[in-house]
Amino acid sequence: MGITGGIAAYKSCELVRLLVKRGASVNVVITENAKKFITPLTCQTLSVNPVIESTFDTIHGAEIKHITLPDEANAFVVAPATANFIGKLTSGIADDFITTISLAYTRPILIAPAMNVHMYENKIVQRNISTLRKFGHIIIEPREGSLACGYEGKGRMEEPEKIVEVIEDLLTPKDFKGIKAVVTAGPTREHLDPVRFISNPSTGRMGYALAKKLSQRGADVYLISGPTEIEAPDGVKVIKVTSSTEMLKAVEKNTQGAKLFIGAAAVADFKPEKKHKQKVKKESKENKQILTLVKTPDIIFSVAKKMKDGIVMGFAAETEKVVEHAVEKMRRKNLDLIFANDLTAEGAGFGSETNYGTLIFKNGTQKGFDLQNKDDLADAILDEIKNLL
Repeated sequence: MGITGGIAAYKSCELVRLLVKRGASVNVVITENAKKFITPLTCQTLSVNPVIESTFDTIHGAEIKHITLPDEANAFVVAPATANFIGKLTSGIADDFITTISLAYTRPILIAPAMNVHMYENKIVQRNISTLRKFGHIIIEPREGSLACGYEGKGRMEEPEKIVEVIEDLLTPKDFKGIKAVVTAGPTREHLDPVRFISNPSTGRMGYALAKKLSQRGADVYLISGPTEIEAPDGVKVIKVTSSTEMLKAVEKNTQGAKLFIGAAAVADFKPEKKHKQKVKKESKENKQILTLVKTPDIIFSVAKKMKDGIVMGFAAETEKVVEHAVEKMRRKNLDLIFANDLTAEGAGFGSETNYGTLIFKNGTQKGFDLQNKDDLADAILDEIKNLL
């Protein structure tokens, strides 16, 4: 990981931390100008590896580091990448360690520009970025917003979490390439009137994690999402809906040609029989209101009936007899597999960043998963689905 001299270098520390947390071995190369913003000691502490500050560092003994380091690296990211670095790389100049290893690295380099908006929009800088793209390098576009210089505009380095996703996408085998997948996620809202509704605490994290990982693994992904605050994964086609009826229509429209359907949404089981056009007022002589509910459409059952040559997976979020109820749900809806998890268990269920449970197959086979991050769990589930495909 290369760090060049810009104020966004402070974000690079968080990027190193996130990569190490995800299991990566990170070697940091820092320029003299970058050391004006962050220290090599900070980078070394976070990466748990010696930091290379100069072409002539002797940390690795007699190794020719500008050759061995690029050969060993699975990915090379420069964040932040200044206009100066981008210009030198475009021209083939190698006057420090980062530019030297950039020329010795034989695969695409991930480049995250960060600079003043006018510098970024400068025709020379844009020409250089375009040239690097033509050479096969990957430009992680900066964001728009308030810049450290006081200006507003495009030039903020992309957030570390998103850069990690780009790196993971680059390194992930595309074993779902050619597969169209439809995933539902989040809750539905069944309105009583324009301001009140029946819903549940689902955040959509599990469905979004599955959609993200499917996209990283090469699938053509359609994510049909109820109301949620989660940012849409890159490369995923997102269809926003509110009610179970809207979700059913979106599913029917987008499942044609799909080989995989994952129903991860927490669809409401019931909805008000009548939706009032105006807000129902509290000022009433009655001390209570009777609310009549009717069943919502069974989305996953509808998909399972029609998808004869694909795989349909469901989720069973239960509070008791978890596996037994999941097996019954899978049988009743004719699913190929179902993931059962206990909403009452610590670290699982709605709103949690982690989850665990049991994956149950149509043939009766069961596989348990320990508590883990939902992204990792999504990958593990997709490994099992890939075997079925």
